Amino acid sequence: MSLKAISNTSPLLYLHRIGGIEWLSKLFDSVWLPSAVVDELREGKRKGYDVPNPDEYEWLEIVNPKSMPSEWLSLDLGPGELAAMALALENSSHVVLLDDMLARRTAQVAGLTVWGTLKILLEAKSNKLIKRVEPYINQLSESGMWISDEVRQRILLLADEK
Repeated sequence: MSLKAISNTSPLLYLHRIGGIEWLSKLFDSVWLPSAVVDELREGKRKGYDVPNPDEYEWLEIVNPKSMPSEWLSLDLGPGELAAMALALENSSHVVLLDDMLARRTAQVAGLTVWGTLKILLEAKSNKLIKRVEPYINQLSESGMWISDEVRQRILLLADEK
């Protein structure tokens, strides 16, 4: 099965912070970024944040949506999320990588396949890229991702670590 992905900013940011951004190149045949995501990353770098530089990963491809559903423009979502979702709507065989709950729900209602950073951890383990997910969940929490106890327990259960 050939998997293709379109990523928003936060999965790239969190995977970069835990040393897992390269997993995307192993899990997906291609990973697209809208230029709005690249702009958000560059802005973060300019402000001094530890963010990945998309130019360092030749497997990341910049692709932009042709249009944007007008009803999405009133939602409280960033330009990267909106562009990633719009691009996924135009390329429905792609998985869209999103962490924001409103973005995820909106994408799911639109019929898109959504993975978050935690799903990528599970896939990394099932593809033997990592041995355990728990240390990475801890690192994600330490790097600023809010993970409820309920979600943490569910992920550990799915990973056969509880």
